[in-house]
Amino acid sequence: MLALLVGLPLAGVGLAGKPLELYLEFPPRTRYVDHEPFSWPVFISLAIFIMGFVSPFMIRVCFSRPLSHAVSHQPDLPPIPFTPHPSPLTPHVFLPWWGWAGVGWTAVAWVLAWTRFPWFELLQPYTFTPVWVGYILVVQAWTFARTGRCLMLDEPRHFLMLFPLSSVFWWFFEYLNRFVQNWSYAGVGEFTPIEYLFHATISFSTVLPAVLGTKELLASFARLDFRLTRWHAWEMTNPKLAGWGLLLISGCGLAGIGIWPNYLFPLVWIAPLLVITAIQMIAGDETIFAPITRGDWRPIWQAALAALLCGFFWELWNSKSLAHWEYAVPFVQRFHLFEMPLLGYAGYLPFGLECVAVAGLLGGRKVH
Repeated sequence: MLALLVGLPLAGVGLAGKPLELYLEFPPRTRYVDHEPFSWPVFISLAIFIMGFVSPFMIRVCFSRPLSHAVSHQPDLPPIPFTPHPSPLTPHVFLPWWGWAGVGWTAVAWVLAWTRFPWFELLQPYTFTPVWVGYILVVQAWTFARTGRCLMLDEPRHFLMLFPLSSVFWWFFEYLNRFVQNWSYAGVGEFTPIEYLFHATISFSTVLPAVLGTKELLASFARLDFRLTRWHAWEMTNPKLAGWGLLLISGCGLAGIGIWPNYLFPLVWIAPLLVITAIQMIAGDETIFAPITRGDWRPIWQAALAALLCGFFWELWNSKSLAHWEYAVPFVQRFHLFEMPLLGYAGYLPFGLECVAVAGLLGGRKVH
C-alpha cells in the first residue's frame, strides 16, 4: 500500500521526463505548477457533480421525522451506536471540569493566534497546535457529557497512538501536494529542514484526533442520521475482482497527478481512499464501506460530516493566523470562505473517510 501511494506519483513524473528533484525539495519552496485560471463551465460542472453526491444524503436527513415517532413505526431499526447514556455529571453541568478547561484553553489560544502582541512575537508562528489541542479536548468532553464515554478516557492508548499516526498520515498529503501545489504555507519563517520537520510534525499530529473525536460526537446525535440506518443496501457480487479494477483506476490516477495536475488534482483526496479500499477488498478484509451492504450509511455520513466541520474550523482559525496556508486551486479559485475556495470544501468529504480508514488500521474501537 505504501509503495503504491508513494511510488506511483513519482513514477508518473519520471515517465513524463520531469525533474524529480523539484518534487523532493525539502522544505518545499519552489513554485513549478502553473494553475489554470477560474472557469465558469468547470466550476458549474464540478458543483453539479458534488451536489449529485451530497444532495441525496441531505434530503434523506433533512426530511427525517422526530426520532420517537420514527422508531415507533419502524421497530426493526438497528440500535444507534453511542446512544447517550445517563451522564455521571450533575444536570447543572454541561461539561466536566476538564472540558471547561479546554474551552478556556481554546479561547486563549485563539486570541493569541489572531493578535500580534509584541511579547508573544517569538511564539506567534506556533499557535496552530495549541488551538487544536483545545478543540480535541472540548470535543472529547462534550462526547463524555452526552454519552458518559469518550475515546480519550475509554481507550487512552488508542487515543494517544492517533497523534503519531496523524503526523505520518498528513505528511503523506503534504507529499501528494508536491505534485499539484494546491496549497502553500506563509508566515512560517526560514526553517532548516530539521526545524521544518519538527514543527510541522507536531502540528500534523492533531488531524486524526480532531476528526475521529468529532465523528464520535456526531454519532451521539441520533437525530442527525437515524434515517440512514436502513437505506439502500449495496453489495458487490465479486469484491475481489472489483478491488483489482479499483486499484488499477486509482493507481493510474495517482501516477497522473504530477503529469496533469490541473485536471487530476481532486484525486489527491480521492485516490488514496480508493487504493486502501481496493487492497482491503482484494485481501478479503472489511472496508469502511462494509456497513453499506446492510443499508447502514451512517458511518459514511458521520465521517464526511466530521471532516467538513473540522475543515470549517481549520479554515477559520487559519484565516487570521500569522503562520497560515494559502490555496491555488485550478478552475475554481473564486468565492472564498476564509482562504479556501468554496468548492474546495468538497475535498473534506472523502478526507473524512480516509481518516477513519487509516485510524482503523490501529484496531481498537470499531470505526463503524
